[in-house]
Amino acid sequence: MKVILATPNFHQPRGNTITVQRMADGLEQLGVNTEIISITDNKGSEMQLQADIVHGFNAYRFYIFLQNLKIKPKDYIVTLTGTDLNYNLFDNDTRSDVLTCLSEAKAIHVFNEEAKETLIKEVPEIKDKTFMIPQGTSEFSVSGDDFQKEPNTFLYVLPAGVRQVKNIPSAIQMLKKLHEKHPHIRLWLVGPVLEEEEGQIVKDLVSENEEWVEYLGQLPHEKMGAVYHLADCILNTSHSEGQSSAILEAMGYGLPVLVSSNEGNKSIVSHTRTGFIYRDTNQFLDYAEQIMNNIKLRQSISDNAKQYIAKHHSSTHEAEYLLNIYQDVLNQK
Repeated sequence: MKVILATPNFHQPRGNTITVQRMADGLEQLGVNTEIISITDNKGSEMQLQADIVHGFNAYRFYIFLQNLKIKPKDYIVTLTGTDLNYNLFDNDTRSDVLTCLSEAKAIHVFNEEAKETLIKEVPEIKDKTFMIPQGTSEFSVSGDDFQKEPNTFLYVLPAGVRQVKNIPSAIQMLKKLHEKHPHIRLWLVGPVLEEEEGQIVKDLVSENEEWVEYLGQLPHEKMGAVYHLADCILNTSHSEGQSSAILEAMGYGLPVLVSSNEGNKSIVSHTRTGFIYRDTNQFLDYAEQIMNNIKLRQSISDNAKQYIAKHHSSTHEAEYLLNIYQDVLNQK
Protein backbone atom coordinates (compact mmCIF):
# COMPACT_ATOMS: atom_id res chain seq x y z
CA MET A 1 0.00 0.00 0.00
CA LYS A 2 1.19 3.50 -0.83
CA VAL A 3 -0.14 6.51 1.06
CA ILE A 4 0.50 10.17 0.24
CA LEU A 5 0.37 12.46 3.28
CA ALA A 6 -0.49 15.96 2.05
CA THR A 7 0.05 18.74 4.58
CA PRO A 8 0.46 22.54 4.55
CA ASN A 9 3.92 24.05 5.03
CA PHE A 10 5.69 20.73 5.47
CA HIS A 11 9.16 22.29 5.17
CA GLN A 12 8.54 24.59 8.13
CA PRO A 13 9.00 23.20 11.67
CA ARG A 14 5.37 23.52 12.73
CA GLY A 15 3.28 21.20 14.87
CA ASN A 16 1.58 19.70 11.81
CA THR A 17 4.97 18.93 10.27
CA ILE A 18 6.02 17.01 13.37
CA THR A 19 2.68 15.18 13.45
CA VAL A 20 2.78 14.14 9.80
CA GLN A 21 6.41 13.00 9.93
CA ARG A 22 5.69 10.92 13.05
CA MET A 23 2.69 9.31 11.36
CA ALA A 24 4.74 8.53 8.26
CA ASP A 25 7.49 6.96 10.36
CA GLY A 26 4.97 4.83 12.23
CA LEU A 27 3.26 3.69 9.03
CA GLU A 28 6.59 2.83 7.41
CA GLN A 29 7.32 0.51 10.35
CA LEU A 30 4.08 -1.30 9.54
CA GLY A 31 5.16 -1.81 5.93
CA VAL A 32 3.28 1.10 4.35
CA ASN A 33 5.02 3.06 1.60
CA THR A 34 4.57 6.74 2.43
CA GLU A 35 5.29 10.00 0.64
CA ILE A 36 4.87 13.44 2.22
CA ILE A 37 4.04 16.45 0.05
CA SER A 38 3.55 20.07 1.01
CA ILE A 39 0.25 21.33 -0.36
CA THR A 40 1.33 24.94 -0.01
CA ASP A 41 4.47 24.38 -2.10
CA ASN A 42 2.94 22.15 -4.78
CA LYS A 43 0.18 24.10 -6.51
CA GLY A 44 0.60 22.95 -10.11
CA SER A 45 -2.40 21.51 -11.91
CA GLU A 46 -0.21 18.91 -13.64
CA MET A 47 0.73 17.22 -10.37
CA GLN A 48 -0.55 13.64 -10.12
CA LEU A 49 -1.05 11.95 -6.76
CA GLN A 50 -0.24 8.34 -7.50
CA ALA A 51 -1.13 6.36 -4.39
CA ASP A 52 -3.74 3.97 -3.02
CA ILE A 53 -4.86 6.57 -0.48
CA VAL A 54 -4.27 10.31 -0.17
CA HIS A 55 -4.39 11.58 3.40
CA GLY A 56 -4.89 15.34 3.62
CA PHE A 57 -4.29 17.52 6.66
CA ASN A 58 -6.35 20.67 7.33
CA ALA A 59 -9.69 20.30 5.55
CA TYR A 60 -9.75 23.86 4.20
CA ARG A 61 -6.17 24.04 2.94
CA PHE A 62 -6.40 20.53 1.49
CA TYR A 63 -9.61 21.37 -0.36
CA ILE A 64 -8.02 24.45 -1.96
CA PHE A 65 -5.08 22.29 -3.02
CA LEU A 66 -7.42 19.74 -4.61
CA GLN A 67 -9.13 22.44 -6.68
CA ASN A 68 -5.80 23.24 -8.36
CA LEU A 69 -5.29 19.65 -9.52
CA LYS A 70 -6.27 18.63 -13.02
CA ILE A 71 -6.64 15.00 -11.89
CA LYS A 72 -8.09 14.68 -8.41
CA PRO A 73 -7.57 11.59 -6.22
CA LYS A 74 -10.51 9.18 -6.12
CA ASP A 75 -10.00 8.18 -2.51
CA TYR A 76 -8.87 10.49 0.23
CA ILE A 77 -9.25 10.87 3.96
CA VAL A 78 -8.72 14.11 5.85
CA THR A 79 -7.44 15.04 9.30
CA LEU A 80 -8.76 18.20 10.95
CA THR A 81 -5.79 19.89 12.56
CA GLY A 82 -7.24 22.79 14.54
CA THR A 83 -7.63 25.98 12.53
CA ASP A 84 -9.94 24.27 10.04
CA LEU A 85 -12.21 23.03 12.85
CA ASN A 86 -12.05 26.06 15.14
CA TYR A 87 -12.11 28.80 12.49
CA ASN A 88 -12.67 27.76 8.86
CA LEU A 89 -15.73 25.63 9.67
CA PHE A 90 -17.45 28.64 11.21
CA ASP A 91 -16.26 31.39 8.85
CA ASN A 92 -18.76 32.34 6.14
CA ASP A 93 -16.00 32.70 3.53
CA THR A 94 -14.51 29.23 4.08
CA ARG A 95 -17.28 27.07 5.56
CA SER A 96 -18.60 25.74 2.24
CA ASP A 97 -15.12 24.59 1.19
CA VAL A 98 -14.63 22.71 4.46
CA LEU A 99 -18.07 21.10 4.19
CA THR A 100 -17.43 19.97 0.61
CA CYS A 101 -14.05 18.51 1.59
CA LEU A 102 -15.63 16.58 4.46
CA SER A 103 -18.54 15.41 2.33
CA GLU A 104 -16.27 13.98 -0.37
CA ALA A 105 -13.77 12.39 2.04
CA LYS A 106 -13.96 8.63 2.52
CA ALA A 107 -13.04 9.05 6.19
CA ILE A 108 -12.43 11.92 8.61
CA HIS A 109 -9.94 11.90 11.47
CA VAL A 110 -9.87 14.10 14.56
CA PHE A 111 -7.55 14.01 17.57
CA ASN A 112 -10.01 14.11 20.47
CA GLU A 113 -13.63 13.50 21.45
CA GLU A 114 -14.35 17.22 21.90
CA ALA A 115 -13.36 17.86 18.29
CA LYS A 116 -15.51 14.94 17.14
CA GLU A 117 -18.53 16.26 19.05
CA THR A 118 -18.08 19.76 17.62
CA LEU A 119 -17.75 18.43 14.10
CA ILE A 120 -20.75 16.10 14.24
CA LYS A 121 -22.91 18.81 15.80
CA GLU A 122 -22.14 21.03 12.78
CA VAL A 123 -22.18 18.27 10.15
CA PRO A 124 -24.24 15.35 11.52
CA GLU A 125 -24.32 13.46 8.22
CA ILE A 126 -20.59 12.59 8.49
CA LYS A 127 -20.92 10.85 11.86
CA ASP A 128 -20.43 7.30 10.54
CA LYS A 129 -17.16 8.10 8.80
CA THR A 130 -15.56 10.24 11.53
CA PHE A 131 -12.91 8.62 13.71
CA MET A 132 -11.06 9.83 16.79
CA ILE A 133 -7.41 8.77 17.06
CA PRO A 134 -5.31 10.51 19.75
CA GLN A 135 -1.98 11.91 18.65
CA GLY A 136 1.10 9.83 19.28
CA THR A 137 4.29 11.29 20.72
CA SER A 138 7.88 11.43 19.56
CA GLU A 139 10.82 10.01 21.49
CA PHE A 140 14.05 11.94 21.93
CA SER A 141 17.65 11.20 22.76
CA VAL A 142 19.79 13.80 24.52
CA SER A 143 23.39 14.16 23.40
CA GLY A 144 26.02 16.86 23.52
CA ASP A 145 25.87 20.27 25.15
CA ASP A 146 23.67 22.07 22.65
CA PHE A 147 22.23 24.48 25.22
CA GLN A 148 23.32 25.87 28.55
CA LYS A 149 21.04 26.67 31.45
CA GLU A 150 22.14 29.16 34.07
CA PRO A 151 22.86 27.51 37.45
CA ASN A 152 20.22 27.87 40.16
CA THR A 153 17.53 29.12 37.78
CA PHE A 154 14.00 27.86 37.13
CA LEU A 155 13.45 27.55 33.38
CA TYR A 156 10.11 27.99 31.64
CA VAL A 157 10.05 27.06 27.94
CA LEU A 158 7.40 28.04 25.38
CA PRO A 159 7.72 26.06 22.12
CA ALA A 160 5.57 27.56 19.35
CA GLY A 161 5.78 29.12 15.94
CA VAL A 162 5.53 32.89 16.36
CA ARG A 163 2.09 33.91 15.16
CA GLN A 164 -0.73 35.85 16.74
CA VAL A 165 -2.89 32.87 17.69
CA LYS A 166 -0.06 31.50 19.87
CA ASN A 167 -0.30 34.57 22.14
CA ILE A 168 3.43 34.50 22.97
CA PRO A 169 3.68 38.12 24.21
CA SER A 170 1.34 37.23 27.08
CA ALA A 171 3.87 34.69 28.41
CA ILE A 172 6.54 37.37 28.65
CA GLN A 173 4.18 39.92 30.16
CA MET A 174 2.77 37.52 32.77
CA LEU A 175 6.11 36.01 33.74
CA LYS A 176 7.61 39.49 34.04
CA LYS A 177 5.43 39.98 37.12
CA LEU A 178 6.71 36.71 38.55
CA HIS A 179 10.30 37.61 37.70
CA GLU A 180 10.02 40.75 39.82
CA LYS A 181 9.27 38.51 42.78
CA HIS A 182 11.56 35.61 41.78
CA PRO A 183 14.55 36.96 39.82
CA HIS A 184 15.92 33.45 39.26
CA ILE A 185 13.24 32.47 36.72
CA ARG A 186 14.12 32.30 33.03
CA LEU A 187 12.07 31.96 29.83
CA TRP A 188 13.15 30.40 26.56
CA LEU A 189 11.05 30.84 23.41
CA VAL A 190 11.52 28.19 20.73
CA GLY A 191 10.04 28.32 17.23
CA PRO A 192 10.21 30.02 13.83
CA VAL A 193 8.68 33.40 13.04
CA LEU A 194 5.62 32.62 10.93
CA GLU A 195 4.06 36.10 10.99
CA GLU A 196 6.50 38.97 10.59
CA GLU A 197 4.47 41.58 12.47
CA GLU A 198 3.98 39.27 15.45
CA GLY A 199 7.63 38.28 15.23
CA GLN A 200 8.70 41.90 15.64
CA ILE A 201 6.45 42.34 18.68
CA VAL A 202 7.97 39.27 20.31
CA LYS A 203 11.55 40.25 19.47
CA ASP A 204 11.00 43.74 20.92
CA LEU A 205 9.68 42.21 24.15
CA VAL A 206 12.66 39.85 24.30
CA SER A 207 15.05 42.80 23.90
CA GLU A 208 13.31 44.68 26.70
CA ASN A 209 13.69 41.65 29.00
CA GLU A 210 16.95 40.18 27.75
CA GLU A 211 18.33 39.53 31.22
CA TRP A 212 15.83 36.69 31.72
CA VAL A 213 14.13 35.99 28.34
CA GLU A 214 15.88 34.34 25.38
CA TYR A 215 14.56 33.60 21.90
CA LEU A 216 16.24 30.45 20.58
CA GLY A 217 14.54 30.70 17.20
CA GLN A 218 13.85 27.77 14.93
CA LEU A 219 15.37 24.46 16.05
CA PRO A 220 15.45 21.07 14.33
CA HIS A 221 12.88 18.86 16.02
CA GLU A 222 15.52 16.38 17.17
CA LYS A 223 17.12 19.15 19.25
CA MET A 224 13.99 19.49 21.38
CA GLY A 225 15.08 16.59 23.57
CA ALA A 226 17.98 18.70 24.83
CA VAL A 227 15.59 21.59 25.53
CA TYR A 228 13.17 19.37 27.45
CA HIS A 229 16.11 17.97 29.41
CA LEU A 230 16.93 21.43 30.76
CA ALA A 231 13.39 22.79 31.14
CA ASP A 232 11.52 22.89 34.45
CA CYS A 233 8.09 23.73 33.01
CA ILE A 234 6.60 23.91 29.50
CA LEU A 235 4.09 26.62 28.60
CA ASN A 236 1.30 26.94 26.04
CA THR A 237 -0.49 30.30 25.85
CA SER A 238 -2.44 29.79 22.61
CA HIS A 239 -5.84 31.37 22.06
CA SER A 240 -6.78 28.29 20.01
CA GLU A 241 -5.08 24.92 19.65
CA GLY A 242 -5.73 21.66 17.85
CA GLN A 243 -3.59 19.40 20.00
CA SER A 244 -0.10 20.61 20.77
CA SER A 245 2.69 18.17 19.87
CA ALA A 246 5.03 20.06 22.19
CA ILE A 247 2.71 19.67 25.19
CA LEU A 248 2.29 15.94 24.50
CA GLU A 249 6.06 15.56 24.17
CA ALA A 250 6.71 17.49 27.38
CA MET A 251 4.22 15.41 29.34
CA GLY A 252 5.75 12.23 27.95
CA TYR A 253 9.13 13.54 29.06
CA GLY A 254 7.76 14.00 32.58
CA LEU A 255 7.66 17.79 32.61
CA PRO A 256 4.92 19.83 34.30
CA VAL A 257 2.93 21.89 31.81
CA LEU A 258 1.05 25.15 32.30
CA VAL A 259 -1.41 25.76 29.48
CA SER A 260 -4.18 28.15 28.47
CA SER A 261 -7.80 27.06 28.65
CA ASN A 262 -8.53 26.18 25.03
CA GLU A 263 -10.25 23.03 23.79
CA GLY A 264 -7.09 21.40 22.45
CA ASN A 265 -5.19 21.86 25.70
CA LYS A 266 -8.14 20.74 27.82
CA SER A 267 -8.40 17.55 25.78
CA ILE A 268 -4.95 16.36 26.92
CA VAL A 269 -4.26 18.10 30.25
CA SER A 270 -6.16 17.18 33.41
CA HIS A 271 -6.01 20.20 35.73
CA THR A 272 -3.83 19.63 38.84
CA ARG A 273 -3.34 15.97 37.87
CA THR A 274 -1.25 15.99 34.69
CA GLY A 275 -0.66 19.75 34.48
CA PHE A 276 -2.25 23.15 35.09
CA ILE A 277 -4.86 24.96 32.99
CA TYR A 278 -5.19 28.71 33.47
CA ARG A 279 -7.95 31.12 32.43
CA ASP A 280 -6.48 34.49 33.40
CA THR A 281 -3.28 36.17 34.53
CA ASN A 282 -3.91 35.62 38.24
CA GLN A 283 -4.38 31.90 37.73
CA PHE A 284 -1.29 31.72 35.54
CA LEU A 285 0.85 33.40 38.21
CA ASP A 286 -0.61 31.25 40.99
CA TYR A 287 0.00 27.98 39.13
CA ALA A 288 3.44 29.05 37.91
CA GLU A 289 4.46 29.74 41.49
CA GLN A 290 3.04 26.43 42.71
CA ILE A 291 5.06 24.58 40.09
CA MET A 292 8.19 26.44 41.18
CA ASN A 293 7.81 26.02 44.93
CA ASN A 294 6.06 22.69 45.49
CA ILE A 295 8.51 19.93 44.59
CA LYS A 296 6.16 17.17 45.76
CA LEU A 297 3.32 18.49 43.59
CA ARG A 298 5.65 18.90 40.62
CA GLN A 299 6.82 15.29 40.91
CA SER A 300 3.26 13.97 41.23
CA ILE A 301 2.16 15.86 38.12
CA SER A 302 5.21 14.66 36.20
CA ASP A 303 4.57 11.01 37.11
CA ASN A 304 0.87 11.24 36.22
CA ALA A 305 1.64 12.93 32.92
CA LYS A 306 4.13 10.26 31.87
CA GLN A 307 1.66 7.50 32.71
CA TYR A 308 -1.14 9.24 30.82
CA ILE A 309 0.95 9.72 27.67
CA ALA A 310 2.23 6.12 27.72
CA LYS A 311 -1.35 4.82 28.00
CA HIS A 312 -3.23 7.13 25.65
CA HIS A 313 -0.78 8.60 23.13
CA SER A 314 1.27 5.72 21.76
CA SER A 315 2.70 6.45 18.31
CA THR A 316 2.50 2.71 17.55
CA HIS A 317 -1.24 2.61 18.26
CA GLU A 318 -1.72 5.80 16.23
CA ALA A 319 -0.14 4.19 13.14
CA GLU A 320 -2.07 0.94 13.62
CA TYR A 321 -5.41 2.78 13.83
CA LEU A 322 -4.61 4.81 10.73
CA LEU A 323 -3.70 1.69 8.79
CA ASN A 324 -7.05 0.14 9.78
CA ILE A 325 -8.87 3.18 8.40
CA TYR A 326 -6.89 3.03 5.14
CA GLN A 327 -7.69 -0.67 4.73
CA ASP A 328 -11.40 -0.11 5.46
CA VAL A 329 -11.54 2.63 2.81
CA LEU A 330 -9.86 0.42 0.21
CA ASN A 331 -12.12 -2.52 1.05
CA GLN A 332 -15.16 -0.34 0.30
CA LYS A 333 -14.06 0.10 -3.31
